[in-house]
Amino acid sequence: MKSSVKNWSLSQIIRSTGIFALLLVALFTMQSCSKEETSPLETPAYTSLNSAMRKLWSDHASWTREVIVNFATNAPGLNESINRLLKNQEDIGNAIKPYYGNEAGDALTTLLKEHITTAAEILTAAKAGNTTAQNDAAARWYANGDQIATFLSTANPKNWPLDHMKSHMKDHLDLTLEEAVAELTGNYTASVAAYDKIYPQLLHLADLLSEGVALQFPDKFK
Repeated sequence: MKSSVKNWSLSQIIRSTGIFALLLVALFTMQSCSKEETSPLETPAYTSLNSAMRKLWSDHASWTREVIVNFATNAPGLNESINRLLKNQEDIGNAIKPYYGNEAGDALTTLLKEHITTAAEILTAAKAGNTTAQNDAAARWYANGDQIATFLSTANPKNWPLDHMKSHMKDHLDLTLEEAVAELTGNYTASVAAYDKIYPQLLHLADLLSEGVALQFPDKFK
């Protein structure tokens, strides 16, 4: 009995061969896609880092406000609030140590603590009506903000461009100063409004930092 294949026309053979080739291509494409690594931003490790970073920067916003309000009213617990805020700076520095090392983490903590202590100088001078001291402290405060931005950009220039980081830090300082002045002058509505701008701005910074770390060290986020 003759094989039925011998009775196929040339066009049938070509069509059959073409379909088979398409199936091979589809199978190869599926296999290739299955081998592609998951984006570091879509892993449980990234979700964990991002959640931790958001907690740290939301704490920064809330404890900064606590210090400002307590300072304005001479409330009991001011020193405890300041100590907790300074601890937050240590926690943020420690958060980058697994990626950039202990020295870098300690350096960031030092810069962040200077951010807090210089802000305290601004509050003290403003409350005393010492414009000269307030302006001097404010100049150093903004310079410190640029130092923090430079530190971060140097560590991760691709994901944390210097101009963007400087702009982000300046926005944060502007809003924090707005919040403090409003609280000290009894404009509580403006104080709350400033805080409502600060909180999401710092969460955005937390996301930016988290994404930058994950994209720079993808092997740690498989």
